Parts: sequence; C-alpha cells; structure tokens
Amino acid sequence: MMLAAKIITAFVALTHIYILWMEMFAWTTKGRKVFKNFPQDLFEPTKQMAANQGLYNGFLASGLIWSILINDSVWSGNVALFFLGCVFVAGLYGAISVTKKIFYIQSVPAFIGIVLWSIIKFSL
Repeated sequence: MMLAAKIITAFVALTHIYILWMEMFAWTTKGRKVFKNFPQDLFEPTKQMAANQGLYNGFLASGLIWSILINDSVWSGNVALFFLGCVFVAGLYGAISVTKKIFYIQSVPAFIGIVLWSIIKFSL
C-alpha cells in the first residue's frame, strides 16, 4: 500500500512539474494548445501571471517530492496528505473557474493519493 501511495504521489508531483514548465517556460507555445478556450491574443500579455502560477505549482511538486523522501512513515503521510489536499482543492477551484478537465487532471489523482495515504495512516 505504501508503494502505491508513493507512486500516485510521484505521479501528482510530476504532473505539477509539467504544469510548472508549461506555465513558466512554454506559456505562449504549449499553453496555447492546452488552453484553447483562452483568447489567443492574451497569452503574451499574461506571460508573467502564468509564470507566477507555474511557480506555485512548483511549490506543490516540491512538497509532494519531499513527502516521498521522508523516512518516517507517519510524517511522510502527514506531509503527503497536506500537499495532496492542496492539489485537490486547487483542482476543484480550477474545474469551477476554468475547465472541468482540471478536475480529472489534478483532483482525481490527488484524491486517490489521499485515500491511499489515509488507509495507511489509519492502519498504523
């Protein structure tokens, strides 16, 4: 169970590393392909705003990676639950405010991680 929890946590972290890259370094190229409903003429003027959002995604990824590297299983679970909870809430907000697709990309994997870590936490 611990391995499955760490794998899904790593998957969520990698997703956020990808989002960091796209928002910070490829907003005007890859971002245009991902956010097709966003007005094309606004990508260049919102480049700095997207980079800021990307930085926050990097913080989420860092926390998730940190949780995997913690040797103590209780603390590893606590840190993972916190950051997965943050991702879950961010995904819900994105689904409501931007596109429902964000729910499936961010919230669902985070929720699976929350369930796995919770099973571990409550079985210790």
